Amino acid sequence: MLTGLRLQNIALIEQLQLDFSNGFTVLTGETGAGKSILLDALDALLGGTGPRLLRQGSERGVIEASFSLTPPLQSWLEQQELEADDTEILLSREWRLSDERLSSRHRLNGVAVNRAQIQELRPLLLDLTVQGQTQQLARPGQQRRWLDRFAGEGLQALLTPVAEAYRSWRCAAQQLEQARSNWQQLQQERERQEQVLVDLEAAQLEDPAEREQLQAEENRLAHGVRLQEGVMTLLGRLVDGADDAPSALDHLAACEGELAAMQQLDPSIAELAGCASDALAQLKDLARDLDRYGASLESDPDSLGQLQERIAQLKALERRHGKTLAELIAWRDQLREQLAPGGAEASLEALEAAELAVRRQRDRKNAELTTARQAAAAHLQEQLMQALRPMGLANVRFSVAIEPAAPGEEGADAVQFLFSANPGQPLAPLAEVASGGEMSRFLLALKTCLAAADQHVTLLFDEIDTGVSGRVSGAMAELLQRLAQQRQVFCVTHQPLVAAAADHHFRVAKEVRGGTTHTQVSQLRDTQARQAELAELAGGDSGETRSYAASLLKRAG
Repeated sequence: MLTGLRLQNIALIEQLQLDFSNGFTVLTGETGAGKSILLDALDALLGGTGPRLLRQGSERGVIEASFSLTPPLQSWLEQQELEADDTEILLSREWRLSDERLSSRHRLNGVAVNRAQIQELRPLLLDLTVQGQTQQLARPGQQRRWLDRFAGEGLQALLTPVAEAYRSWRCAAQQLEQARSNWQQLQQERERQEQVLVDLEAAQLEDPAEREQLQAEENRLAHGVRLQEGVMTLLGRLVDGADDAPSALDHLAACEGELAAMQQLDPSIAELAGCASDALAQLKDLARDLDRYGASLESDPDSLGQLQERIAQLKALERRHGKTLAELIAWRDQLREQLAPGGAEASLEALEAAELAVRRQRDRKNAELTTARQAAAAHLQEQLMQALRPMGLANVRFSVAIEPAAPGEEGADAVQFLFSANPGQPLAPLAEVASGGEMSRFLLALKTCLAAADQHVTLLFDEIDTGVSGRVSGAMAELLQRLAQQRQVFCVTHQPLVAAAADHHFRVAKEVRGGTTHTQVSQLRDTQARQAELAELAGGDSGETRSYAASLLKRAG
């Protein structure tokens, strides 16, 4: 509920402070007095993009409104991690003009908030309806959202599972779409990949270090003759000797024998004798190892040629594909898996089965939601017809058309309001055939039907009764009264029948002071002041109009 409004340097208003109560409040005044300024100010406060409101000649303007704290509002504040006292919130918007540039900032309880937050907050606080309003009807999904709000909590509980089922299906569908795209690309590249695999399989690649090992072996084979000559030289010096000269083993064996004889004479050289024995044993081991190494050496040109061919083959593969031997082996294994019969096909079939399962779940949830909407549509049609007929639309026909639509997070229904005000005229989309007056009455009837669903939201109507007859305005007044029993309702009106039905009455007047135009707003608290204002609305303050105004107030009371 809107509890207070303060304006500073807004349009024709220099300073204004108003307090509001629950029930039905009207704003009246002569044409051009600025009655709609208050509604424009509230619209701008909650993110509207209407006319420039900063007062001419001012560099700073402020709109500030207080709202009572409601459960939906409290929940939203907690989600945004914003604090509030126990009873109300204070929302403000301040404009500043600097260097011919106008900027504004929103604050909630003194804390700066952004435009996106204000847009989320707006439907929790206000619902503004103006005469001939067709923009709301033209917004995508607006008529469906109205139907869902009318349906209440039962249908609202279905929306979350519907959204979850849609998101699950969308994820599965995207995965399947990507897999199919990959499959098509794979089919296009399959022939080339098969040839690559044949090439790699023919190379019989197994060891990532094979080329390094082969190069080491190549070096050994290529120098086999020189290595054999070295082995023969070493064995000749160690074992055979040269030119009848003793070998190294002969010399070391003689040294060992001499030390053994000396040890008989002097036991203290036993350690030296042991070292000689060890050296002789090690030299014999070296000679045997050299002999075995020499036997292992090959100088076969055929073996060397085969080894060099293999090295050349591996180098060519690496160069052709731009990969190392280890990468070629990994690529070959990957191609084996991709090109194996049933590999990619099995994966694609699994994704198709998963997508089908979640699509069926999505469709089941959508069907449940459609059934609930169809039931709500029948009730809405009945209630709207009852509300519209007393307002000069005795022959009105109204229907809610629900047609299949592309699935989304809000189901798979396209909802359209169909309307006919005259006999013989077929039902047609409301936004296309309803006149301004008919649209105003329809929106009033619709907001009345939605009252139970949005009990905490303040309704504002701007001259929706313009151009209607006295009988119709009387019916609209009764509907506004009934609506105000559940909601706080504001209405800018020129109709005395509507103004008389209000619980609270504010008069908007314009005056010129010091050559400057000012708008003043005052609450009419006593019966005489209200009678005078109603008389003005009825055609001018006279005895006859005063009597008529008194009768209206008496009837409303």
